Amino acid sequence: MAQIQSTEPTIILPEDIEPRWTWDRPIASPGRTNVDFEERVDFRRLHKYRVARAQKALEASELGAVLCFDNNNIRYLTSSVIGEWSRDKICRYALFTGNSNPYLWDFGSAAAHHRLYAPWLKTDHCKAGMLGLRGSVPPDAGLFKNAAREIYDLLKAEGVADMPLGVDIAEPPMLFALLEVGLDVRDAQQVFLDARQIKSMDEIVLLNTSAAMVDGAYQQIAENLKPGARENEMVALANKVLYEAGSDDVEAINAVSGERCAPHPHNFTDRMYRPGDQAFFDIIQSYMGYRTCYYRTLNVGFSTPAQDDAYKQARDWIDAAINMVRPGVTTDKIAALWPKAEEFGFDSEMEAFGLQFGHGLGLALHERPIISRLVSFENPFELQEGMVFALETYCPAADGNGAARIEEEVVVTADGCRVITQFPAQELFVANKY
Repeated sequence: MAQIQSTEPTIILPEDIEPRWTWDRPIASPGRTNVDFEERVDFRRLHKYRVARAQKALEASELGAVLCFDNNNIRYLTSSVIGEWSRDKICRYALFTGNSNPYLWDFGSAAAHHRLYAPWLKTDHCKAGMLGLRGSVPPDAGLFKNAAREIYDLLKAEGVADMPLGVDIAEPPMLFALLEVGLDVRDAQQVFLDARQIKSMDEIVLLNTSAAMVDGAYQQIAENLKPGARENEMVALANKVLYEAGSDDVEAINAVSGERCAPHPHNFTDRMYRPGDQAFFDIIQSYMGYRTCYYRTLNVGFSTPAQDDAYKQARDWIDAAINMVRPGVTTDKIAALWPKAEEFGFDSEMEAFGLQFGHGLGLALHERPIISRLVSFENPFELQEGMVFALETYCPAADGNGAARIEEEVVVTADGCRVITQFPAQELFVANKY
């Protein structure tokens, strides 16, 4: 990658920040605040690690710079975040060349706030920016053209304007404006996935803490899962518990029960729970940006033999996958342990996608690796130490009365993995047993 001479200090980073894994001890799950009497998450160390990983991934690519509109990538690069409302507005963006600190364009006064309260960002790199708000401001207003010209001038000053520019997501008018100023636009998402796939211990502790918050949410669900309660009430309860525990985003909660369990609808309704219902939940939320995807199946009062059998089968499938996880194993080996779509009631692997499934976790819900019979056989991916991902299985009850859904989040260690989802799931959990 081209280097330039500048009076501005370049990023002060070692060649590679060590992830500091300590597999000889349990993964920590500390409180939400930092203290002076024990080491918890070091957020400045986390920032340096993430920027170093991004810099290394950029250097290994054909790109001269990356331009990010994806909030997860922006947070990875800049350790900045504003309201969750911004996630789908495509109004914030960041530029990283690897030759200087990241540039950040944020929504109005947020830029001024960062200059005061985010000293790890260079003050002259924190800019106010606004584009189209998904078309609400038409391209004729000129905001896209102005932004593209500013970006081009920065790339030229840093010596990389003649190299391809990677972009992760963007509104079409922004892409058109970048092309109009003569930039060669390519995909940047793979560069960021390269960077984000190996977690430092700070990241793993945040993921573990996020999972611990969901442990508590499931305890509250278990205590309140009774006939007469409704799916939406369990969703409301989980939201309350999680936000009180410190969640920064409860992205979605699936609450599925009774006849709704098969096929899986991936939602919740106001269905009322009845005695003997099988009910499964997926809690997707984040703490300091680090997400959970955490299914559990509970029965209401009692279970039937068909429900017990379905749960045992789903547990066997997930345990076989967990036992396979270690560095060097490829994802096709795990996918082969799971049933074909036709074996549990679906016409194709596309239709069954996401039911027997694995996916990376981090600042995004779906990172590397993706494990599925749909994609893993032709595109196997090798597991590495420091990866964190979720494994999910699903089995409908033979009599049509429910289905079992189990998910465990695992950290790949030097010689296997650690499970960080701790709410009991080895056997079917019967809530408020009769």
